[in-house]
This record gives sequence, C-alpha cells and structure tokens, in this order.
Amino acid sequence: MGSIPTEGAKFTLIISSNRTLRLKKKAAKSKPSISVVDKFLKDKKSLVMGFGLLGGGLATTKWLVKHGAKITVTDLKNKKQLEPTIKELGHFAKKIKFVLGKHQKKDFIKNDLIIVNPAVPKESSFLVLAKKHQKDIQNEASLFFRFCKNPIIAITGTRGKTTTTTWTHHFLKAQHPKAVLTGNSSDNPMLNALDKLDGKSPVSVELSSWHLEMLPAGKKGPSVAIITNIYPDHLNRYRNIKEYAQAKANIFLTQTPTRPLVLNADNEWTKFFLKLAPKNKKVYLFSLKRLPKNTKGLFYYRNFIYFQNESGSQKVANAKKFLEEKGEHNLSNLLSAILGAHLAGIPLNLLAKKFSSLPQVPFRQEIIHKNKKLIVINDTTATTPEACIAAVNRFAKQSLNFILISGGTDKKLNFSGWARVIKKSVRPANLFLLNGSATQKIVKELKKVRYFKNNLSLYPNLKTAVKAALEKTLLSKQKSVILFSPAGTSFELFKNEFDRGRQFNQFIKSSLRRR
Repeated sequence: MGSIPTEGAKFTLIISSNRTLRLKKKAAKSKPSISVVDKFLKDKKSLVMGFGLLGGGLATTKWLVKHGAKITVTDLKNKKQLEPTIKELGHFAKKIKFVLGKHQKKDFIKNDLIIVNPAVPKESSFLVLAKKHQKDIQNEASLFFRFCKNPIIAITGTRGKTTTTTWTHHFLKAQHPKAVLTGNSSDNPMLNALDKLDGKSPVSVELSSWHLEMLPAGKKGPSVAIITNIYPDHLNRYRNIKEYAQAKANIFLTQTPTRPLVLNADNEWTKFFLKLAPKNKKVYLFSLKRLPKNTKGLFYYRNFIYFQNESGSQKVANAKKFLEEKGEHNLSNLLSAILGAHLAGIPLNLLAKKFSSLPQVPFRQEIIHKNKKLIVINDTTATTPEACIAAVNRFAKQSLNFILISGGTDKKLNFSGWARVIKKSVRPANLFLLNGSATQKIVKELKKVRYFKNNLSLYPNLKTAVKAALEKTLLSKQKSVILFSPAGTSFELFKNEFDRGRQFNQFIKSSLRRR
C-alpha cells in the first residue's frame, strides 16, 4: 500500500499508455516547518541566572540565542571575572544583554522564562520572587526533557553515575549505533545534544541532584530511571541527606508508573525510594548478592551475573576477572548499566558480547601511567570520602609502597570512616594532603584514630604534592603506586574537579619526562 498524500501537497493527474490513472507528486513550494523548540523560544524574554566559568551557562545561553529567545544574562561575578566565558560567546554576545556583578529584581519580573544554572542556591530570594510572579523556571535538564523525543535512560546517584552512564551508552550501541551520551559534563551538554538527536535513538543522560531539583518543570520523565546509590554529599547545599535524596527521587517521580526504575538493593536508601514510588511502579534491583526469588533484577553470585524475573534466573556472563581487576564498586556500576540497557530493549546475549570492551572513564580511577616500577591513578572525581575509600580499597593492596594524595574543599561531610580506612591502608609517611577546608577536618579525624605521631605532609598546591610523591617513589626499591583521590571538591584551588584532574595529568607527565 502506498503512502497517503500529505496535506497541502500538489498533484498532477497523469494518464499512462495503458489508461491507468496515477498521481505524480509535485515538489511543494512551502516554508520550512518551525520546530517545537523555536515556537517555544521565539522572541521569548528569557533570563539566564548564573553564567559562570565552567561552560554550562555558556552552552545554555548559546542554545537559547540560536532558537530566537531574547536573552538577558545575570551573574554575581563581574565582567572582568567572566571575560573568558564572554569571549567564547563570539558573535552571540552582541545579541545578549548582560547584568553582571549583581542581580536585579526587575529582571526576574519582566522576563517570562528563568533558566537557572549550577551553583545558584535553590532558596535564592530572586527565585522566590520569580515564583511569586508565576514565571516559568527551568534548568538545562528540564528543558532537555521537555523537548527530547528520543527514549531517555537517565542515571543519577552519589557514586558511579558517570561510569554507569558511559557504560549504559556503550551497551545501547550494540543495537543502536547512533545512541547518544550526554548529561552532567561540558563535553556534550544536554541542549547541544538535543539539536542533533534523530528522534528515535536512545540517549544516556547523567543527572546531578541540581538537575533533578527542577526536572518536574520538564513535564516528562525518562524511559528508564537508574539510581546507583546514595551517600552523604552536597550537604553544603541541602539541609540533610534526606533532602538530598528527595531531590534524587525526582528522577522517577516524573515517570509514568509503567516505566521501569532501577535501584541498588545493597544501598540503605533504596527503602526510602521504594516508599516514595507508586505501588504499581515497575521496580528492578541490582545487587552484589543473590536477590530473593520474588525480586526482579540483576545480581552477582559465585562468579556469574544473573538476570532474574518471574520466570526464574539465567546466567548473563562470568564476572570473576572483572571483579578482581575493577573492584566491587565497579561491578555494581556494571550491573546497573547492564540492567538499564536491557530494560531499554537490548537482549542479554548482545550485552554479554559487549562486556569485554567497556571504555575507561576519564578521571574515574583512571590509570594514567604504568610500568614495572610505577603506577599512577587519577581519581579526581572522588569528591566524597566514600569515593576515595573505594579507590583505596582497590589499589592499596597492589604495592607496599602505596602513596595517597588527598584533600580539598569540604561539603559538610563526615571523614571518620575515611580516617579508619586510611589508618589500615596508608602509612603516615605516604599520605600527602592538599591544604583546604576538607583537609582540616581530615587531620582532626586522623588524630582521633591516632594515625600519626609527628606532623603530616601538607602541601599548598597540587604541583608540590605531586613532586614530593614522585621523589618518594625514587627512594623505593619496590614497585610504587600513586593514587590521587581527593575526597573533597576543588573550588579553593581549581575551577572544578576536571580542571584539577587535567592539571594532575600535566604535572605527572612533565615530571616523568625529566626523570
């Protein structure tokens, strides 16, 4: 059966030699169709709150200008401070009104769309004012979800979300070569990715708690939602861990009940999420232990990964070697990625074939140098004590001369558990601490567990810490391991954790070249 002629197309009646009537479609001279995004944004008075220096505000602003919005950018930083980002706007800058060094109440009243970028406090009096005047308040994630037509596999959590998102994308490509990876990264911002989507290939999206605070404004949830785990984090933004977990819950509270939710059975906060989920919600669990028989999901048991549903359980792949090489935390990430991709439609047999070619995620326990004498690991994205503990547990046993470079900016987190692990795994002479607000708490906790008798090695910057650590490896006759895993954020010495990680790589490479 032929396709039905579209409305507005022009046709000519043709009589062929055998007298059969047929229609020949003429090329219709019509204007290009206007996208839903353009219709929404065309000439809309829009305020970008928080331009910043890290790329998120830049990408959002360019996208808004591109689609015809009338833009005002406001930031508490002044023009001189924001000059590097403003330069990157190029010709877009001429179409933007800048209000810098301050926020003005009138901007939050006269603009119809308010787009909030990271680091803006959710309790901001200016946002309260905008809500009072019934303004449409969004962030990049809510805008992405509002306009994305592709299936979305969304991942959040305290630890492992970037790795899980990357590996989910890897598995999706087994059946969808044009699958897309985007989210909490400046490499491929959500709104940049949105304009290039084909409308059908699945998208793996990493979401921070900040993204999720406003996800309900997007009026649409993901096709599959994954929460890797919850640990204390960002307590400089949230009053307590429950409020932080509540923000994470928006990833599935925006879903329809028929769409699956993936949770970590080994994490204590899973009970909290199950109480919030609708009773008819499709929930799948993953675990490093055997799941109860009446539970749907994926688990690891006696060297093998198993998938379990109402029909029973089946083997997916042998993961013994993976566990030995990558550690339990990465096995947990692997389970969540496999389960998410399978619920998005990828057969288990295809997933098993992609198992051996998982990509290394930059800055996540990334081995940047390895020879017979020295291994160097960059784990700059370990911004919590728990993340650092996972890295120490994985690498400390690989050498008697194990060296840890740690410390950074505090997020009101507890380092008592971290201190106990460090006492067991790292000799005091091999702990190199970067000065910062988190480091002050670290030293206090180490004193409580009687970790050291003399003063610890404190360094004013990363370069001097790296130099001292490398000099220590030269004095050792055995293989050395240097792990850079800060256990805190980086705002006192660096732009962000990625800037910190890039500088660490540069210092290591330049120092090793001179050896």
